[in-house]
This record gives sequence, C-alpha cells and structure tokens, in this order.
Amino acid sequence: MKAEEIDKKFDAGESIVDYLDLSTARRPKLEQKRVNVDFPLWMIHSLDKEAKRLGVPRQSIIKIWLAERLQQSAG
Repeated sequence: MKAEEIDKKFDAGESIVDYLDLSTARRPKLEQKRVNVDFPLWMIHSLDKEAKRLGVPRQSIIKIWLAERLQQSAG
C-alpha cells in the first residue's frame, strides 16, 4: 500500500494499525538504555520511603526527580 493511501485512511479516521510494522517502531528520544548507579544506603532508604508514600516503584521516583532536575537545568 502506498503512503498516500495510508494517509487517506488515517485522515478519514480509519485505523491504520494493520498496515504498520510495530516491531520496528521507535519513539525518538524515549529509547531506553539500562545504567547502574550505586547509592549510599541512607539514600536508598529515603527513596524507598518516598516511593512507598506515593505508591510507586523506587525507579519511578528516581526517573521523575532526574527528569525534573534536567528540565530545570535546561530551562
């Protein structure tokens, strides 16, 4: 199917998911890479306490706080 045909279907509100290869789909600037970071024990305890308070995993707290700080620095 040509791109123009897919565009017409999309513009008409039709689903085009069947025409896409989602196994190769990428989200620019949102691709992930695993890193290892060592934290002092007191920091882990504080992170866990905050994560429990908010009802989210420790990793979420770390990601949110880092993202906020990086946005502040870029701003």
